[in-house]
Amino acid sequence: MQHLYNITTLVSHPIAVDWLNWMQKEHIPGIMSSGCFLEFRLLRLKDHDETEGITYSLQLLAKSRDVYEAYLEKYAPALREETRKHWGEKAISFRTLLEVVN
Repeated sequence: MQHLYNITTLVSHPIAVDWLNWMQKEHIPGIMSSGCFLEFRLLRLKDHDETEGITYSLQLLAKSRDVYEAYLEKYAPALREETRKHWGEKAISFRTLLEVVN
């Protein structure tokens, strides 16, 4: 059964353009090169208060829970550390896993 790994990130306004460029050119290709995900979507939340920053959702489709777990074990720690080094507290993320029902 497929699983959707969702990473929601609040990005502060001063870094928003650079962060988005980095995500599209470096970070997402790095995630996808793991071979753990079938596809991805990067979305911007709309119709909510952007006083604190812009909110994005990166959605990654994994073929199975086992593949997702392998990603967390083998690749996620280094990618998360890279993100922390680049952006620190200016890009705050939380992660969720959803099971694809239909």
